[in-house]
Amino acid sequence: PDFDVLAEIANAPPTAELRPIDAATATAEAGHSQTDEDDMGMTYEELGYFGRLRKISRCGPVSMFRKLLVAWSHLSPSEVASKVKRFFYYYSLNRHKMTTITPAYHAEAYSPDDNRFDLRQFLYNTKWTRQFAVIDDIVAQHPETDKDKND
Repeated sequence: PDFDVLAEIANAPPTAELRPIDAATATAEAGHSQTDEDDMGMTYEELGYFGRLRKISRCGPVSMFRKLLVAWSHLSPSEVASKVKRFFYYYSLNRHKMTTITPAYHAEAYSPDDNRFDLRQFLYNTKWTRQFAVIDDIVAQHPETDKDKND
């Protein structure tokens, strides 16, 4: 039997498919005009880093930025800062949606699902004014500038 359709499903890009498929913007191979990673502005691999640093390591914006500056040395400091700020903006915007407790079994330390023992606050100021200002200061003082990264 021919299982090409299963391969097509398995290889399809993750998408919420909230927008109608538009022939002008759809990717040729997938036929989608919208993908989750494009909408979020970050990859699922990056989200995994963010999630583990936030939940397991309990990092806030500044400590996460400092750790990722080392881990993501292939990116400029301003790119890392931009990604961290984007994550925390959307994290604070949507955190309240993760506080409903549904029956679940938690077999590992990291899961994007919340649980009854997670006592972190769930209402945040989306601007993170102080934390983002500290990140901006670190980027400005960093010896490696964006120009050096691009050369």
